[in-house]
Amino acid sequence: MNNEHSLKMKNLPMGKLIFQMSLPAMFSMFIQALYNVVDTYYVTKIDITTDYNMIALGYAFPIQILITAVALGIGTGTSVMVAKKLGEQDKENASNIAKTGIILAIISAIIFFILGFIIVKPYMNFMSNNPEIIKAGISYLEVVVIYSAFSILEMVLSKIFQSTGRMLPPMFSQLLGAIGNIILDPIFIFSFNMGVKGAAVATVISQGLSFFFVIIIIIIKKLEVDLNILKYKFHVSYLTQIIQVGLPTMVMNFIGSITNIFLNKILMTADPSETANGVLVSYTKLQSFVFMPVFGLNQGGVPILSYNYGAKLKDRFKKAQKILYLTAFIIMTIGFLIFQFFPKQLLNFFSPSAELLAMGEIALRKISLCFIPAAIAIITTVTYQSLGKGFIALMMSLSRQALLLVPLAYFLSKIGGINLVWYAYPLAEVIVAVIFTLLVVNVSNNAFIDLKVGE
Repeated sequence: MNNEHSLKMKNLPMGKLIFQMSLPAMFSMFIQALYNVVDTYYVTKIDITTDYNMIALGYAFPIQILITAVALGIGTGTSVMVAKKLGEQDKENASNIAKTGIILAIISAIIFFILGFIIVKPYMNFMSNNPEIIKAGISYLEVVVIYSAFSILEMVLSKIFQSTGRMLPPMFSQLLGAIGNIILDPIFIFSFNMGVKGAAVATVISQGLSFFFVIIIIIIKKLEVDLNILKYKFHVSYLTQIIQVGLPTMVMNFIGSITNIFLNKILMTADPSETANGVLVSYTKLQSFVFMPVFGLNQGGVPILSYNYGAKLKDRFKKAQKILYLTAFIIMTIGFLIFQFFPKQLLNFFSPSAELLAMGEIALRKISLCFIPAAIAIITTVTYQSLGKGFIALMMSLSRQALLLVPLAYFLSKIGGINLVWYAYPLAEVIVAVIFTLLVVNVSNNAFIDLKVGE
């Protein structure tokens, strides 16, 4: 068996290993952030006299997050367990777990295809009272949801690559999709005069390019895991392991979707003009350039932590933790400074109205106070996942959003209106970072003790 890619997680110096494993993933996630922004950028150019089209894409975003939640949940659960089995030198179970993840992705894609014909119109009517926003949102969402299979399958297959230490194929896959989206967006939106729907068509085609690129790499490159589904042996434990480990990621993103919906409703109540909702859209798109590289860092870090935990290498596990925390802190600090000093310049990227620009400049400075505590919280969540402590990671995700952010936003909107509501973000992140990071040291120590007892 060729162990070149997995054994480097055991033998390379940790700093170099994290750099090699994380940099491609960080670049991939940066490209994903570009994906998120490109559609919004071009859509705002359709009619620069109004923010309606941008707000429509903002209302569509929670459904896109939901699709991503399912794909990342399956992909993360599969990636962690495959990496752990490879660390234990168990190629057969690693291969069957990978195949289980692919089958789950196919089932999910079929479900979203059906839901695309059912939920889009009721959802947009629930989100807005403005007919123009509703119409634009429906035309965009129907295409994105019905043809989400490319996105789901590409994400899961990329995670399997990452679990074996191969980080470049996912990076090039994302790059190909992003370049495709940048080229195709103006063509479908303006040249073909499809408007907002053209942005959705360009996105789906670009996702298809990424998917087929990954398939081609699988065909021409031999992985450490066998992905031939015809040789698949199903076992309930494969399914439960993927769900147990991947559920926190899925729930975290799913909660992100629900949270975004509630926040939009809270903001609409506080500001019936829906300008505040446009600010939320702008922030959501812009912050992805800060958060996505940290999530990319996680993608490189999870296989390393999982492998060294499975291989019972506590010192390397701890060293990886420290480097991950430090790197995330640096990234988020840079992002915080940019949002503090250049909020107006960031917002101008979306050709905002004067009202949105004035409100957004203040909001971005307040919300970005959450960046540094969020860095700590994100790496702590990944640590729990790599140890198989899915329930704790799940509770952490719930606390960051469902249990704290939404209630805080609602409470602050009632006592201080729009100007105070933005502080809900930093308050929620600080509380979670303090509580769960204090616990993670004992949890990781006890996890390695349990490994020794089980020998």
